[in-house]
Amino acid sequence: MNKLLKGYKHFHEDIFPQKRPLFEKLAHEQHPRAIFITCADSRILPDLITQADPGDLFVTRNAGNIIPSYGDRHAGVSATIEYAILALGVRNIIVCGHSDCGAMKAVLNPEKVKGMPTVASWLFHAESARRIVEENYPGLDGEQKLNALIHENVLAQLDHLKTHPSVASRLIRGELNLYGWVYDIRTGDIDAYDAESGTFVRLDPDRPVMASLPVRKLATVGV
Repeated sequence: MNKLLKGYKHFHEDIFPQKRPLFEKLAHEQHPRAIFITCADSRILPDLITQADPGDLFVTRNAGNIIPSYGDRHAGVSATIEYAILALGVRNIIVCGHSDCGAMKAVLNPEKVKGMPTVASWLFHAESARRIVEENYPGLDGEQKLNALIHENVLAQLDHLKTHPSVASRLIRGELNLYGWVYDIRTGDIDAYDAESGTFVRLDPDRPVMASLPVRKLATVGV
């Protein structure tokens, strides 16, 4: 705790004065550039990874960077997404998994959360990713299997995200961009899902790839 208190002292006495005009502006409004959905893991710092300033990211974190499908009783993530899109007008959503994810280890080995019924219930939202890996990645085990699950879980959560009405409507209108990332703690690299090729590629900041296909046209419906 002493480290955190000393950190606050440094922030309050040295960092805050340098950014006082920004904080004075943020005291009355916010216009985030993106919703950043990631794991609660202490090693993942969205602001550090993206070098974002205060006000840039609307962040939601939980075990396994999970997004329950719309209407699920776990409504906290849904409420965050809905508010950011409808009230703040955010146009970009990043779903970011990471290497060595303890939540994904528990998905592969449920005995790790024996006696943690709330955790086990929460991780059920990664079941489709687990099933995909078990049935479509033969021969993988250990770290390779975990890595496959980490990547597939990002895609599964993106699929859940698209069930949210505020997301679905704006995707059709081309007013929302989705990004699927996996951050490597050891190297600092990010794999980004490219919807056009259907693969994860190394993130190139000069040529970012999106995890959703280009906007589709509304169907013509006879009345």
